[in-house]
Amino acid sequence: MAKKRISIWLFSTLTFVALVHFIEAIFALFFNSQIKLLQLYPLINEKLQAITPTAYFWVSTITTFILWGITCAIAFENPVETFLNKILSDAKKQSAVESQMLDERSELLDVMNETVIMNNTLLAQVKDIIFNIRTEVKEIQPLKENVEKLKTEISRLKRETRKYEESIPYLNKCRTCGKPLLLEFKVCPYCGENIKLLPEKMISIKEYR
Repeated sequence: MAKKRISIWLFSTLTFVALVHFIEAIFALFFNSQIKLLQLYPLINEKLQAITPTAYFWVSTITTFILWGITCAIAFENPVETFLNKILSDAKKQSAVESQMLDERSELLDVMNETVIMNNTLLAQVKDIIFNIRTEVKEIQPLKENVEKLKTEISRLKRETRKYEESIPYLNKCRTCGKPLLLEFKVCPYCGENIKLLPEKMISIKEYR
């Protein structure tokens, strides 16, 4: 701010001096008055005395307008430039905020993507498990049918065994439990009692009758 004030003061002083020379050039050109201000510059006094009023007028005019324009440019801020700078500053701030929001949203999207990938992996595993279970169920179903067939066959065999046992002529009985026994039994299968050996030659009931 101090540099700006010094620059304004310097260029405004130079503009005032150029304006004074401009006024003197007007009087010298249009009213044939004597040029006196150029004598204030001792080092280049002789060279300046040789200048014509017309050249003095144009040089002072151009110098005055240039210095005045520089002074105005320094003193007054350009509203268009200020507006554009403000827009650029706001745009940078907005872009920074949007960039931060995009970063946060990108992190959220990354987390969501990872979650979706994990869920897809779990779903694939669940599908594999379900497929394996279905395969095992399909394999178990024939086994179940075979078990049912075996149960039916075992029941049939039990019934036939009962019929066969009922049809066999029992010639001996256990002395302890009274259950009917075959001749070749040496131990009662029902109570474990030792069976007394019968004579080798036994006459069957049918032959006895």
